[in-house]
Amino acid sequence: MRKPIPYGRQSINDDDIKAVVETLKSDYLTQGPKIKEFEEKFAKYVGAKYAVAVNNATSALHLAATALGVKPGDKVIVTPMTFAASANCIRYCGGDVTFCDIDEETYLMDIKKLRDILEASPKGTYKGVVIVDFAGYPHNLEEFRSLCDEYGMWLIEDACHAPGAWFRDSHGKIQQSGNGVFADISIFSFHPVKHIATGEGGMATTNNPELYRKLCHYRTHGITKDPSLLQKNDGGWYYEMQDLGFNYRLTDFQAALGVSQLERADKGLERRQAIARKYDAAFSDIKDIKIPFRADDIYHAFHLYIIQVPDRKGLYDFLHENDIYAQVHYVPLHLMPYYRQFGNKPGDLPVVEKYYEHCLSLPMFPTLTDEEQEYVIEKVKEFFRE
Repeated sequence: MRKPIPYGRQSINDDDIKAVVETLKSDYLTQGPKIKEFEEKFAKYVGAKYAVAVNNATSALHLAATALGVKPGDKVIVTPMTFAASANCIRYCGGDVTFCDIDEETYLMDIKKLRDILEASPKGTYKGVVIVDFAGYPHNLEEFRSLCDEYGMWLIEDACHAPGAWFRDSHGKIQQSGNGVFADISIFSFHPVKHIATGEGGMATTNNPELYRKLCHYRTHGITKDPSLLQKNDGGWYYEMQDLGFNYRLTDFQAALGVSQLERADKGLERRQAIARKYDAAFSDIKDIKIPFRADDIYHAFHLYIIQVPDRKGLYDFLHENDIYAQVHYVPLHLMPYYRQFGNKPGDLPVVEKYYEHCLSLPMFPTLTDEEQEYVIEKVKEFFRE
């Protein structure tokens, strides 16, 4: 019997296990030295000044919204093609979410449609924008930053799919996802199917020292022991809870796993590129398969390899019957029952709704073997021959 092939899978090797065991045997399990090491190495990897490790990317998004001051009634624009957390973080703070349709080629938020939304309301109506580097395809953050500045808005980059991705700016310079040059705060995930796995885990990166301070502050209950910030000081033991924060801390042994995984992140990206090229070559001549869009000025991190086909359910069912667990990413967020209660309805965002009818994510992870990929390709082609 063939072993099932998932759409994504973590890779844990002996070095990872050794790193975790060494930390488990150390003096720290929670906020120890591995947290700081992981933060510093990850910040360097993406080119940001600061990184804040947390227990998952949803927490990182919530911290970002909190640090940026989202409050009840604030209106924020979000892409509908994402996991729920990208919008939920605004709702956690009491903010209101407006969804902006996507570009039909990249599946990213369409900046032209974003401008249309902004121009239809007085300046100041919207406080910020949450974009998602969907599937690993990076936004041109320079363009989004310029538009946000024009309307006085902050910008969160949800880069959970895109560590290692980049685009070229107007000066031809490579700009890494999460480097803090254009986004106020960027978010990464270390869920098992992501590029770097810590079981659960997340990271927020920024170049803004005040936002960095707030992210750290809210991560740990809003508590500080910094003598320069205390309202009084009873002694070396004294601390103050100055804001209503959260317990969003990552463990030290998870950080140890993250450090180990980070060391081979680039090799993982190279393997994802090779898998994508092989899929491209196999499917580019099949008229009923639309393969992912590419551009010369971007480097796609390929968290997902998404095709569009006329009969998505038929192909999905056929692959699952043959132990290939392809997946759908995502059900458009504006059509979820929770968000429909705010007036969102079918037909509001035609591009993302059409995309959803046809999209399917094929297996894409660095340890996918050549034999497994050949089997996936064979079965996809078999479906279209029937």
